[in-house]
Amino acid sequence: MFIRMTCAASLLAMIAVPAFAAMPAPQATLSPVPQGTEVAFVKSIQQDLTARFPTAADAVKAGYFRYTNEDEDGAISYANLHWQSGNPQEPSQLWYDVNGTLLGADFSVLQSTSPEPPKVWGVNYSRWISFREHIHYILAGPNGTEIYGATSAKKFAAAGGNVDNPQAATVVAMGKAKSVADVKRVFLFPSVWDLIVWVKPNPNGAFADKNPLVTPSANAEKGDM
Repeated sequence: MFIRMTCAASLLAMIAVPAFAAMPAPQATLSPVPQGTEVAFVKSIQQDLTARFPTAADAVKAGYFRYTNEDEDGAISYANLHWQSGNPQEPSQLWYDVNGTLLGADFSVLQSTSPEPPKVWGVNYSRWISFREHIHYILAGPNGTEIYGATSAKKFAAAGGNVDNPQAATVVAMGKAKSVADVKRVFLFPSVWDLIVWVKPNPNGAFADKNPLVTPSANAEKGDM
């Protein structure tokens, strides 16, 4: 959601850029509208993902879990911790609106296996965004709600945590939670190449940052987390 671009921008504001994320320079003339072989790719995932994961409940049944608030574009991200998308049927993230309707998906390729942006599925390699490893955590909130947060791998390690095997105790040590019992989940978001695609039709193009057909709720955050 998501890891999405708006997610990345807000996290970059919270965490020093050199320690967190870097983005390859995009092609200035590359349109957010699918080009050439990208058209078939977008059409295929729109048909497939809409059929398999039309609602957030369907995503949860398939092993995805929510890990962000609604962002400024109206999207809530769900991840399954499978960061290597072997094919277009294996998104690492799905995003939904507040009503649980599918909006889009992220596909990921581990940078440890691909030092350069992937050239797969007929998609222009420059559409893949680089994210460095970081830590996400989910806390138990009042009345059954959840609180979502993130921190840099550097800060997590400085607090005594193991980045490759993050534990709730480190979240407590950082002052993010009062007790281990309050930490519902903590996980590593590894260094990946990430491809963001709108599944919901988008007049601006499937690779655009925003979708004018999506209206964020009154509770949408100006910056995620």
